Amino acid sequence: MCRTVDLHQAVLARNDENALALRGYLGDRGTVAVNLLSSPGSGKTALLEQLLARAVAAGTPAAAVTADLATENDATRLARSGAPVQQILTDGLCHLEAGMLRRRLEGWLPDGTRLLFVENVGNLVCPASYDLGETLRIALASVTEGEDKPVKYPTAFGLAQLVVITKTDIADAVGFDREAFLRGVEQVNPGVPVLETSARTGEGVDALLTHVLRAADGEEAHVPVLARQHERYLHSHDHGDGPGRHAHAHDGDGHDHGGGQGPASGGDHRHDRAPGTAPARAEARGNAP
Repeated sequence: MCRTVDLHQAVLARNDENALALRGYLGDRGTVAVNLLSSPGSGKTALLEQLLARAVAAGTPAAAVTADLATENDATRLARSGAPVQQILTDGLCHLEAGMLRRRLEGWLPDGTRLLFVENVGNLVCPASYDLGETLRIALASVTEGEDKPVKYPTAFGLAQLVVITKTDIADAVGFDREAFLRGVEQVNPGVPVLETSARTGEGVDALLTHVLRAADGEEAHVPVLARQHERYLHSHDHGDGPGRHAHAHDGDGHDHGGGQGPASGGDHRHDRAPGTAPARAEARGNAP
């Protein structure tokens, strides 16, 4: 078990080094990265398509990278916005890593890109532990997923700098308990901003884009309490005149690499592969639609 934990920490440590390099690369280009985390079916892709379309219409240079275990379906959808899009296929890996993202961006990210949206693999466990060099980390949950999502996945929601509720147009139909959800968010991440959105009606989409643009303009993002509690993985990201400062942590508790959701805490799901094997070698591939 000790060796497994050591290997897990080695993978995270190497990712942190890659994330630091990626943050510098993006900062030199004047690009702000936004890391979007959610479970499958949250409506993340539909909302991102709306965000990209509005950014393009407003003349804001925006691009997106979307990650999935298989298919380029999401990249095809997002390309309808008119923004440049790339797909990363993870070969079964349940999360993106900073090195994978850097390899996909090099030689592709258009000059002058102000906003880079990164649609992480649909999973609320694995992606929460990996820094992608982002300026803003957003956790999303739909009204169909249940009010207890934040407390069931405290690392994902506890390290978010913004929480977004999706599919609010059907909240009443599915009996969504908004107050219970908000109490759960406050429990794991006191003070984090929460936005309500609907890709179908357009509710909250402009407000979300405005929030992202404020971060791009250097407004300091919310610093989660959980990040302060995990100093071992705490990184202060000072972007100077670019994106605002923020900090977030990586929870050392292990996580499952399976296709489904596992416990975010209290379990013993850890990396069982050494650095240099699948997590570190998984190549980003696929062409832009």
